[in-house]
Amino acid sequence: MHEVYDRGYKKLFSNKALFRQLLESFVPLEWVKELDFDHCELLDKTFISKEYEKRESDVIYQVQLRGQTAYIVILIEFQSSVDKFMALRILHYISSFYMRLKDSEAKIDKLPPIFPIMVYSGQAQWTAPTDIAELIEHHDLLGEFALNFRYFKIAENEISAQKLFEMGNVVATLFLGEAHHDRKLLVEALSKLSRKLPSPEDRQLISMLFNFFEQLFYNNKLTEVDWQAFHRVLTDSEMNMFLENMKICDEIAYQKGILAGKQEGKLEGKLEGKLEGKLEMARAMLFKGLSIALIAEVTGLSESEIEQLRH
Repeated sequence: MHEVYDRGYKKLFSNKALFRQLLESFVPLEWVKELDFDHCELLDKTFISKEYEKRESDVIYQVQLRGQTAYIVILIEFQSSVDKFMALRILHYISSFYMRLKDSEAKIDKLPPIFPIMVYSGQAQWTAPTDIAELIEHHDLLGEFALNFRYFKIAENEISAQKLFEMGNVVATLFLGEAHHDRKLLVEALSKLSRKLPSPEDRQLISMLFNFFEQLFYNNKLTEVDWQAFHRVLTDSEMNMFLENMKICDEIAYQKGILAGKQEGKLEGKLEGKLEGKLEMARAMLFKGLSIALIAEVTGLSESEIEQLRH
């Protein structure tokens, strides 16, 4: 099952828009507002040791902050059980990253800042300390020479279902589905996302989210009832977005007809533009495999006119 999460989460957070959503929605630090998300770069590397590669996955971004290069590491912890020594594991990860960076860049003078985020998708409460000082007995004995390190935690199940629902973006909906078992609320959240009729980029993000849930279903993480509910939302969403696009195409064709009518001084131009918009809509719906009866209802064309478009 971990392979599904590994591929699924890495794919989701390898998308720059979702990376930005994660930070802006769940990392309430002032410097996040200063990140240059337009020029962030995803690194195709991993620094997870063999011992832990079945427990977690990682995504690394090189970012620009106040004109300087920095790195943001997202570690996704899949296990339901909580590893008390997560802070040590992440410190080891960061040390490995720095060593590889030093060895690969001969002229390096100083190391860049790295911000580690742990995203926890398990069901148990996260009780492990985020500060390594809490793992070291008598940490204060060494005073200023004591080891200090901490990571930023995002435990999905610590965020209330209602708050995630109200946030209403793709990452929040992902966390809602992962951490809370409220199918009705999740379906409502997915419908809310779909009803926004967002930009093409947003539609792609919604499609990625549905694909993730689909993979969970095929790997027996979701029940058939769950998936049927999600699939109905997806089908309705695709139809709504499809019809909205067709309305836009119809209006464009209609406006072209008006222009042609003005240029030629004929009312027929308007009518031809309106008809052409309906025909284009019908062709696209046929291509989508929709029924002739439904196409006739939406476009106002007769079924015989629609049949002729098949040829």
